[in-house]
Amino acid sequence: MLGNGNGNTTRKADRIDHNWSQQERSAQYALAQQAMEHDWKTNPRWRGVQRPYTAADVLRLRGSIHIEHTLARMGAERLWELLNNDPYVHALGAMTGNQAVQQVQAGLKAIYVSGWQVAADANNAGTMYPDQSLYPADSVPNLCRRINNALQRADQVHHADGKVAPGETWFAPLVADAEAGFGGTLNAFELMKGMIEAGAACVHFEDQLSSAKKCGHLGGKVLVPTTEAIQKLVAARLAADVMGVPTLVMARTDADSANLLTSDVDPRDREFCTGERTPEGFFRIQGGIHSAIARGLAYAPYADLIWCETSHPSLEEARQFADAIHAQYPGKMLAYNCSPSFNWRKNLDERTIARFQDELGKMGYKFQFVTLAGFHALNLSMFELARGYKVAGMTAYSRLQEKEFSRETQYGYEAVKHQRFVGTGYFDQVQQVISGGVASTIALADSTEAAQFSERKPLTKPECGPDAACQPILGECPHSPVKIDIGPKEMLLPSGD
Repeated sequence: MLGNGNGNTTRKADRIDHNWSQQERSAQYALAQQAMEHDWKTNPRWRGVQRPYTAADVLRLRGSIHIEHTLARMGAERLWELLNNDPYVHALGAMTGNQAVQQVQAGLKAIYVSGWQVAADANNAGTMYPDQSLYPADSVPNLCRRINNALQRADQVHHADGKVAPGETWFAPLVADAEAGFGGTLNAFELMKGMIEAGAACVHFEDQLSSAKKCGHLGGKVLVPTTEAIQKLVAARLAADVMGVPTLVMARTDADSANLLTSDVDPRDREFCTGERTPEGFFRIQGGIHSAIARGLAYAPYADLIWCETSHPSLEEARQFADAIHAQYPGKMLAYNCSPSFNWRKNLDERTIARFQDELGKMGYKFQFVTLAGFHALNLSMFELARGYKVAGMTAYSRLQEKEFSRETQYGYEAVKHQRFVGTGYFDQVQQVISGGVASTIALADSTEAAQFSERKPLTKPECGPDAACQPILGECPHSPVKIDIGPKEMLLPSGD
């Protein structure tokens, strides 16, 4: 294989030898075309997937060499395996590489990369935006790349130390948000390519007008015609085929709560038009579950998963959507956004919340995710620490550190030793290899971390009493008996448990 400088490789077997005759080239293309068509027809991976283009189209657009996108391929294959073998795959939205590492360390098998979170605090413009596609279009691919880089560093650190990755691999598949494609079908095609280059395993596209795109839980959403939404799904699939990666395509519809449509050109949309027009020229439509079902049925042949964005958590509505899709497309996988935009305790009792995801899984919602988990965990945990620090000073931070130590011994949490966590020991090993083992400037050996943070004890989960994972971060940890009048006890309880 040959490196291309982007972490990907080219395969010699996939290059067309420029010394071949035209006849030899034609024969090779014919064989490649037959192999691709055979794969589409016989591979269970493509069961139920329609492509309104040919293998010849893909080969013509692919170019003369094939670049192997290892992380994207590995992630797509892993995610497909999980979706087909586990009752469901649940994920949290990560907005930094470190959050993704913690999710994998804690045992989650997939990571969600949210456009909302990118807009809020992880975009290339370095600006805080609402979820209205205001950030640069390559921001989500860049966050995917950043997350994969962090997972790669964790893998390198553990591998160099002879440790086994949590679960089966550090490289959890990334499910990434392409929003409405940031333009037309060509924009969707290029954005999908960018996602694959960054190592995404699955990418979802929604059916809103990209220039007026809103978070699914905001008002003012404008749908594009069903035909246009399908073309973006086709563009995404074509991009994946051109790049030779089995990336999953997820179709999202916002028809449940949208009330505007750009055009009534598609007969499938006219059933929901009210006959009214807006000052901007949009068509008013009747949103709701029936409109969402119609869209989901139209998208099903072109997508691996279908996501209906809803305005509240409802098992009944979820079952209605699932039953309608499966009546025509048995076994079609579904996705569900367990959104922080829902007031969960206001909508559901504790018992229903506890069984919510299991019930969704039984209905065929194979991918379930909390989109903005990273945003809320980051903000609340820092707010609570800062609030406690203002009142109690170092007592507050010391308690957080003690909670880190308890997590280290009980569950394998590693970031408390922050120098080793980010790779200091790994680069010490690199330096020793380069110097032949005689380097005098290695960093970790004489560090305060080596002197003051003892090696991790064997994992010992509590045998009785409340699970430490359910106790407040700063309220219940061992700490010095400093008496400070700080008001309510919850003053020192950051989020996280």
